Amino acid sequence: MLTLIIILGVVVLIGLILMGIYNQLVTFRNRYKNAYAQIDVQLKRRYDLIPNLVETAKGYLKHERETLEAVVQARNQAVSAAVKAAAKPGDPASMQSLKGAEQGLTGALGRLFALSESYPDLKANQNMMRLMEELSSTENKIAFARQSFNDSIMMYNTAREKFPNVLLAAPFGFTEAALLEIENAAERERPAVKF
Repeated sequence: MLTLIIILGVVVLIGLILMGIYNQLVTFRNRYKNAYAQIDVQLKRRYDLIPNLVETAKGYLKHERETLEAVVQARNQAVSAAVKAAAKPGDPASMQSLKGAEQGLTGALGRLFALSESYPDLKANQNMMRLMEELSSTENKIAFARQSFNDSIMMYNTAREKFPNVLLAAPFGFTEAALLEIENAAERERPAVKF
């Protein structure tokens, strides 16, 4: 009888440990998903500002249609990539697609900003200045949200790689999550949004 109670106690203890590990992994996974949701909010804000920016610039940049179209196309690609990434935050393919789309958008915006330097009336336009200030603020918020997301991913990945968690992670579907990293030094800089 005593042996049965000891065996039952050990089984219950092991069950509690396994439940604790599972719950910890779920908590960390939900934290990084929430952190990505914060990035998503700021990206949507950014994507909403870009059409207003293009509309304001259209009147001044009539002969620069290709640049404006490139910005709109890059924005649309970034929106599409962000929707896919929001469906699977931490998924390596989604994160890579988002990084590529964001790089394209940053490049197109950079060309627009460089081109606008040639148009003093556009630089002095109050609406354009307000949009640029909002975009700059949004870029800062995106950077902070990315940092929070990457911190959450690191906590999750560390928790799933620890022993004995690693024994349960794969069977219960806790796969490694990918960071949202900027890969080269030029991409690490925020786009210049000054006029």
